[in-house]
Amino acid sequence: MAITSTGLNAATNAEYAASNKTKDKSVLGKDDFMKLLLVELQHQDPTEPMDSEKILNQTSQLAGLEATENTNKALAALAASMSSSQQFSTISAIGKTADLGSNAITLDKGKSTNFEVYFPDNIKKGTIDILDKNGNKVKTLDVGTNSKGVYKFEWDGTNQNKNAVDSGIYYATASYTNPAGDALKTRVGAYPIESVKFDSGKTYVKLGSSYVPLENVKEVY
Repeated sequence: MAITSTGLNAATNAEYAASNKTKDKSVLGKDDFMKLLLVELQHQDPTEPMDSEKILNQTSQLAGLEATENTNKALAALAASMSSSQQFSTISAIGKTADLGSNAITLDKGKSTNFEVYFPDNIKKGTIDILDKNGNKVKTLDVGTNSKGVYKFEWDGTNQNKNAVDSGIYYATASYTNPAGDALKTRVGAYPIESVKFDSGKTYVKLGSSYVPLENVKEVY
């Protein structure tokens, strides 16, 4: 079992594909509508000019179309402004704890797996229990004595008898005491928010050594 303090630059990188938008040629805009009206006026029969009521109806439609476009632009600008405001309001959460709602870790049989645990208090001594889906204890790891912070642990995928366990989902919970002798608990899935990143319109928060989409956070406290 290895325990190391996480590095500040060990962020998880991901590539995001940007979709290319094409203009819908089947929909007429106000400029297209105006051009059609002008062409219609230019090619009207001088002996039978276009009915004034028809012109009024078409210009009324043009005015309505322009008003609709302006409204849509205003709504789009408002939505963008609200989105930006919501993104930057996330910055105020830096320093608080984000809970992902689960302390699950995954294991492939015959391989080791790494996970991180946040300790809000200094650690005098403690252990981490690896549990199966039924709550049975599979393995106990020693925490040692350390300052408060996020630490990375490695589980070799064996049980207490050093036999390899099956692939699947397991759960990690830590019990420890601080220098004052208080008995405390923590678990995988709850970490302090160290920073906030904006990428392709999405918000990510740095939890431990990884950036996690804000939508994956279940609670902030």
